[in-house]
Amino acid sequence: MLDAKTISFFHSVHLMEDKCKGCVNCIKRCPTEAIRVREGKANIIEARCIDCGECVRICPNQAKVVVADSLSRLKEFEYNVALPAPAIYGQFREGTHPSQIVATLLKIGFDYVVDVAFGADLVAKKIRESIQNSEIRPLISSACPAVVRLIQVRFPNLIEHILSVVSPMRASAIIARHELAKNIDLPEEDIGIWFITPCPGKVSAINEPAGFEKTCITGAIPISEVYPILLEKMVRDPAEVDRLVSKLHLGSGLGVGWARSGGENQSIGVHRQISVDGIHSVIQILEEVERGKLSDIDYIEAQACLGGCVGGVLTVENSFITRRRIRMLAAEGSNKIERIDQDDFVHELLQHDQWFKHDKPIEPRPTMQLDENMATAMRKMEQMERILEELPGLDCGSCGAPNCQALAEDVVRGLASEMDCVFKLRERVKELAVEMMQLAEKAPPAMGESRKKTENRDVAGSNSGKTGTETTD
Repeated sequence: MLDAKTISFFHSVHLMEDKCKGCVNCIKRCPTEAIRVREGKANIIEARCIDCGECVRICPNQAKVVVADSLSRLKEFEYNVALPAPAIYGQFREGTHPSQIVATLLKIGFDYVVDVAFGADLVAKKIRESIQNSEIRPLISSACPAVVRLIQVRFPNLIEHILSVVSPMRASAIIARHELAKNIDLPEEDIGIWFITPCPGKVSAINEPAGFEKTCITGAIPISEVYPILLEKMVRDPAEVDRLVSKLHLGSGLGVGWARSGGENQSIGVHRQISVDGIHSVIQILEEVERGKLSDIDYIEAQACLGGCVGGVLTVENSFITRRRIRMLAAEGSNKIERIDQDDFVHELLQHDQWFKHDKPIEPRPTMQLDENMATAMRKMEQMERILEELPGLDCGSCGAPNCQALAEDVVRGLASEMDCVFKLRERVKELAVEMMQLAEKAPPAMGESRKKTENRDVAGSNSGKTGTETTD
């Protein structure tokens, strides 16, 4: 059996200990209870972290950071390809067209661009086919890597519901490599393929992809790093834009719409579907699926960030504003899907069915077990339940664990003490105070015997004196 203690995972979210104040904000928001505060500092449990970015978003001290690639890495390769996430198109003021952003990427150091919105158009077709051919209900989108990891860690029984179709990000990378193999005489190691990412989940998925033997993307560069350069260098001459992007394949409005919650479902176009955004709302829906309550739904679009990818922690603009911009861009480019449907190049790509499927099963992620021995684990479970009954059940987080159940679990693992609970500590202090008062009033046994003898002698002497006086009188 796999042991989480001996397995290493790639994580893009890191803790800056020198900035951490131990404020416990992060432990209350983590969807997988992957954070504890011990000795005044947060600690991330590697096996449970899904790199959703909630702790980055909530930390008031900026002690959680996303470690991704930088534009400076382009110097390491002879030829560089950009894969811009559709969310980047909503970061700029209204009137800025996606083609301008693609053209500007070519001006700032990239040699080629594959629009991930174009990849989304192709993936949508494959998803429709897969829904029709599958008997599992509901199927769950695999586009958001944080949601996939959430299922691996917290809902392993639902892994079979994850649709075995690649994300638009990976599809775009496959398209890029296909095109370059035909047109560029360079070995793969000299070609850098870079996803322009809105979130840490995509960074982790690139370096440790679920459902695939290996990655096909070199790295991920945050939108927040690319944005100011694009803003400064933006190509605004329509003729120059047309010249730069004329040979590229840009996505339709429906493809661009994948950047916001509901856009994926709109692109797929099946009838019995729901969309959910925000990791805690996703958990509520997955709990419903686990109970068998959503078997009448064909497909669930689930995104960890509020509002969809436009709400990722590596974006720049307010997600409410960008959601509106994406909706407008999607409406403007809605007619382009017809041209894509009639494109011979698209038909050629879709013939490569294996490109759009996972090449290995997605496996559950081993989390921390109470014990490898089943009998010992059961005893620890019983001990944990007894401890939990004695805890106050307030889930205040003052102990450094997200709730009382997590503290009880930590206690049986030997990672914490019941006295870490301030309420239990207060009760114990009161008990000790009473014991101290009782001890203060109680003399030691030896001193007690000596006191008794002294009192007896005093009484005897007193009685003797009284008898002598009476006799004399």
